[in-house]
Amino acid sequence: MKIKKGFTIRNIAGSNIVVPVGNAERIFNGMITLNDSGAFFWNALLKDTTVDEVVKKVTSEYEVDEEKAKADVEKFVAMLRENNLIEE
Repeated sequence: MKIKKGFTIRNIAGSNIVVPVGNAERIFNGMITLNDSGAFFWNALLKDTTVDEVVKKVTSEYEVDEEKAKADVEKFVAMLRENNLIEE
């Protein structure tokens, strides 16, 4: 899975904002604000990957146990799916 083409993250006034670009503006009319962890997850999902691979990146970057990291990544991926921002 990975982030769909046509979406990018921008840092606007210290906030990480997901915005559609180009044709993606037709299917998504809005913005999503991400905290630093969300931005980390987003960047990890720019290339085709799995939840387990993202969890490994999270546990190597942050002091969090694997169970908590997996729950957080799965919740983030679910949000992306709800907003049609991810390719399976």
